[in-house]
Formats: sequence, structure tokens, C-alpha cells
Amino acid sequence: MTIKFSVGDEPPVDLLAATEQLYQSTAEDLVRALNAIKAGQIDEAKAAAQAVRDLKAAFQMVMDERGRVDKLRKQVAGAVGTGELNLHAARDEIGRRLACLRNAAGS
Repeated sequence: MTIKFSVGDEPPVDLLAATEQLYQSTAEDLVRALNAIKAGQIDEAKAAAQAVRDLKAAFQMVMDERGRVDKLRKQVAGAVGTGELNLHAARDEIGRRLACLRNAAGS
């Protein structure tokens, strides 16, 4: 899969990296707010609650983007197998290969 850009088109934003930066920034805000609360600044409780909400939203965006990336990787790679083991077919294949080895040894 190749994406070509016309002259003047800006490349797409790396959403995964941007989301991870947002997550990191929000986590840092939460740590600062919690440290302020521990230091006795109770008015920071509201900021901590907002940071928790922001962290949750950022986490959800990271997980959504990771899901999109995984889906695209699977589409690019194509459907490989059914995801199930067929033990009967495996046993038959092993038997066939052993028979080939026996025949080769007898020649």
C-alpha cells in the first residue's frame, strides 16, 4: 500500500505519536496535582480530577489508535490462515511426509 502526496499537500499527522505525547503530558499534570494535594494545597483536587479525566480520554485515544494500526497491519499483510488449528490435517500431513521418507529410504 503506497500513499502518494501531491505537491503542496502536507503529510498526515502521526496520530499515534501525538496521542502518546498527550498521554504523557496528562500523566505529568496528574502527578503535579497529586503532589500539590499532598503538600496541603486542597484547591488542586479539582485539577487532579480533571487530569484523571484527561488521562482516561488520552488512554482511550491511544487504545483506539493502536487498534487502527493493528487493523491496517492485518489488512496490509492479508488474511493469513483462519486462526484455528486443524489437527486432523496436520496428522495427515505428518503421515504423508513419513511415507515419503520411508519410500525414499527403501529406494
